[in-house]
Amino acid sequence: MTDRMLPPALAEVARVGFDYDDGEGVDFEPYDLFDTAEDTTAWLRLWTGNPEADGSAFRVFGKDGAGGLAAIWTVRPGLPPDDQPVVFLGSEGECGLVAGNLSDLLWVLADGFGPREAARYEDEERTARPHAAFTAIAERFATTPRRPAREIVLGARAEFPSFEEDLDALCR
Repeated sequence: MTDRMLPPALAEVARVGFDYDDGEGVDFEPYDLFDTAEDTTAWLRLWTGNPEADGSAFRVFGKDGAGGLAAIWTVRPGLPPDDQPVVFLGSEGECGLVAGNLSDLLWVLADGFGPREAARYEDEERTARPHAAFTAIAERFATTPRRPAREIVLGARAEFPSFEEDLDALCR
């Protein structure tokens, strides 16, 4: 991965930032650039315990306070990062789909969910807390229609039902 520049919508999200709001907000720290391929591979090898794991399929763009990473998962050959699914890889081995593409991620953020919160949607009760600045970003950049975060997350899971099992298979 040589191009570390974020797509314009993600760069704008990073400029806005997130408010943790004493645990009631979003626990996410966006990066200004994608992580390097070397850093991503090193992290994935530690996360899986697998010295052969290759992180090239992940473009990491932020983290939560515990060290979990949000990434674009480049699983759709030949498509740009904007058209790839977004995933969360937690620091304790949890993982999950966040959105089917960057446009849908923008609507998840507009609904008041970060990557970790979206990936853990069914595990934690959480009410949507619409965010005006992220809604404005989504309205400018999104190419998909606005839908509730829950619908977006469940749609991504349905499209990639073996994501968690595929990651588990990398673990040693």
